[in-house]
Amino acid sequence: MSAVPDPSPKPQPAAPLYDPRRAAIWMLLAVALFAVMDGGMKWLSGDYPPLQVAALRGAAALPLVFAWIAWSGALRGLLAVRWRLHLLRGALGLLMMWGFIYGLARMPMTTAYAIVFVAPLMVTALAVPLLGERVGPRRWVAIVVGLLGVLVVLRPTADGVATWPGLVLVLAAACYSGAAITVRLLAQRDSVQSMVFWFLAMIAVGAGLLALPDWQPIALRDVLPILVVGASGALGQVALTHAFRLGEASQLAPLEYTGLVWVVLLDLSVWGVLPDGMTWLGAAIIVASGLYMMRRERIRAHEHLVESADTPP
Repeated sequence: MSAVPDPSPKPQPAAPLYDPRRAAIWMLLAVALFAVMDGGMKWLSGDYPPLQVAALRGAAALPLVFAWIAWSGALRGLLAVRWRLHLLRGALGLLMMWGFIYGLARMPMTTAYAIVFVAPLMVTALAVPLLGERVGPRRWVAIVVGLLGVLVVLRPTADGVATWPGLVLVLAAACYSGAAITVRLLAQRDSVQSMVFWFLAMIAVGAGLLALPDWQPIALRDVLPILVVGASGALGQVALTHAFRLGEASQLAPLEYTGLVWVVLLDLSVWGVLPDGMTWLGAAIIVASGLYMMRRERIRAHEHLVESADTPP
């Protein structure tokens, strides 16, 4: 989901560096790399079960991610983590990866992206009961409108497309949201590197074990796509890290929606398909709701800073 499918943490700045232009470039590169990774997983899902594709995705990226962690000097922090939260995130991520790959295999990438783009709205809704965050009426309206956009994409009518793959993608988005909540808790103490490494390791091992009964021999022609999936996923994570070190989350998050451009190009050039008009309408509603949500959160954050500054010590 990756721009969407990988619930990876949004790294916190390690130094007071601020360069919004370079940050935007890194973010756009990260989104493009994640789209390539998702395209590779869709390609592989035509010949391999979803859990096997998920295991290959994790295993192929791990060596490069480990090299990145070693280069950044963060190896010592890999074991000093909160294991229960990591295991919960791994379980949610495993279910999310299965659902996302299952849906990718059965519908255009553009349609799958349109559905899972509702995940940020779900994160905001879940933050109320799980994190005790306050959400105002305007943001609740944005959440409801975004969910209506999902219904437009799925069209649960007699001639609609509310099939099992579409519903599984909604489940994947919900699991992504739950995993994102665990990231908010983990980020209070655990390092970005440990969260990325253990997420991939748990996906590789967990999905690999579950995929064993239906494991298919890997054809030689698929070695290159597997390497592309691993490399693009790992490099995308590095680019994402650079982006959030140089820029603000509120400015970078809307750039995730540029992933739609890349998946449209992949759908056209590789699979020769495009979604219908109702899917585009639903996608527009979901994206507009997400952008409005981000704008409201930025306004609320600014108001909170002003109130804190005006409050006497």
